[in-house]
Amino acid sequence: HDEAIRLVLARVLAAPSFLYRLENPVAGTKSGSVSGIEQATRLSYFLWSSAPDKELMDLATAGKLADPAVLASQARRMLADPRASRLSAEFGLQWLHLYAFEKTDEKSPRHFPSFGALKGAMREETVLFLNDIVTRDRSILDLIDADYTYLNGDLAKHYGIPGVDGLAWRRVEGTRKHGRGGILTLAATLSQQSGASRTSPVLRGNWVSEVLLGEKLPKPPKNVPQLPEDESETAGLTVRQLVEKHAADPRCAVCHQRIDPIGYSLEGYDAIGRLRTRDLANRAIDTHAKLKDGTELDGLDGLRRLLTATRRDAFVRQFCRKLLGYALGRGTQLADEPLLDRMVKRLEANGYRIGEAVAEIVTSQPFREIRGRDVPSDN
Repeated sequence: HDEAIRLVLARVLAAPSFLYRLENPVAGTKSGSVSGIEQATRLSYFLWSSAPDKELMDLATAGKLADPAVLASQARRMLADPRASRLSAEFGLQWLHLYAFEKTDEKSPRHFPSFGALKGAMREETVLFLNDIVTRDRSILDLIDADYTYLNGDLAKHYGIPGVDGLAWRRVEGTRKHGRGGILTLAATLSQQSGASRTSPVLRGNWVSEVLLGEKLPKPPKNVPQLPEDESETAGLTVRQLVEKHAADPRCAVCHQRIDPIGYSLEGYDAIGRLRTRDLANRAIDTHAKLKDGTELDGLDGLRRLLTATRRDAFVRQFCRKLLGYALGRGTQLADEPLLDRMVKRLEANGYRIGEAVAEIVTSQPFREIRGRDVPSDN
């Protein structure tokens, strides 16, 4: 009997209906509405990464989720629920390229012996900060220009912020004067976009350009010499000087002119996200830079202004693109551009609050419909 039970359980646990969220397409070649239960499931896995709760299921079985106003109301309720922290962790960490951050073990123990013990705290700060944006329905511009973060004693010491002791996490206001606040200054993002023994203006600039602004950059050419890894052993040159020398290569110049100035503006942070004015060889750090179009960047403040003012439209649209792709479980397509337009306009009209972007998604046709079963395969 035990063997029979094991076989039955194995069959159940391996069944596609257990492993996947299956939906029944409508007949024909035209798209049609998903069922109430399917709509509830889409909404719940988008915002909570879990099955619908009783309230959502009751509305689904009563057929009320066909009403866009009910969907929007439920989305607001769910974003204010503690379970929305899963959206912060799942979407946020994927978007910022931090999903596997705790597995990072490439930092030099000689230069950065404290990094291993702080990785968990760095990740937790990221999730708590993103969750504050989600559950408090804050402006997505706060992602760049917030004047607060979440700290415990260990991370506060790492940042040089006084008055925070112990293991408990707390929301700390007024962090801008300490060079903190927003995703640009998180130790996790700064560490992830650095090397083992030095910073990387190239990685950091590329991350801002591609992840936050949605720019498409070509792959680097082959056979380009690598920069020295240890910034304390670079023949008297700073990392910035090494990169500038490297970028003089005509094969590299086009991309480096776009990304390097952005990376230079973050050189005031070392390879594990600590503030600094000098590098590992005690050479002065220069965070002033000029973009190809002549825009001046003066360190972190200049980069913040770039993203929240000069390039705000690009940042907002890229955030919408990534959130929509996460909600739909696929990359965005040309057909999604009108929906992205509506998301951007709705954010502009409502203080850029993240809940407005979510409401536009969950009431949209792509989120509420499924294509017909007789539509030819894309393959």
